[in-house]
Amino acid sequence: MQEVAENELAHVRFYRKTLGKNAVDRPAIDFDAGFKAVAEAAGLDADFDPFGDETNFVLGGMLFEDVGVTAYAGATTVLKNKDFLAAAAGILAVEAYHMGMARSTLYRKGEKAWKAANAVSDARDKIDGPEDKDQGIQVNGKANFVPSTPDAIAFTRTPQEVLRIVYLTDKDGVSKGGFYPEGMNGTLKST
Repeated sequence: MQEVAENELAHVRFYRKTLGKNAVDRPAIDFDAGFKAVAEAAGLDADFDPFGDETNFVLGGMLFEDVGVTAYAGATTVLKNKDFLAAAAGILAVEAYHMGMARSTLYRKGEKAWKAANAVSDARDKIDGPEDKDQGIQVNGKANFVPSTPDAIAFTRTPQEVLRIVYLTDKDGVSKGGFYPEGMNGTLKST
């Protein structure tokens, strides 16, 4: 888990170095309220603590890592700058490695972890938009370490679909809530 944390910190440092020190302002984030709402929506224990043990940490991370992969995959379709596109593709790959590790870790933990992971996936899918994009770690009785299209391509999410997940809403036009009580910074900040 330390390697994952170091990778995420390196991503932030990369953004700041590439885009400028003040280009990546950090919005206010509320893990407590956000994870409590996700746990409730997924039917997990009311006292779910994503930092309480390894299983919960990986479940909590699954919320963001899976979404990160689909967000970067979606971004690659709109980035015009070759350097930014190359960086996004590289970060997407690291996020996908993280999620493959997380999904396999949860799968090895057995049925209780499968059900919890699939419940988190279902909860995300209810709010991200009308399409059924999300995939749990077990599909049709088989392990699903690599959520993808039938062509084995990572599926994409639009910025609005990502914002629906982190704001924990299925409504259009929302610009704050969930994990980000004051909203996101930047140009794209509304569902």
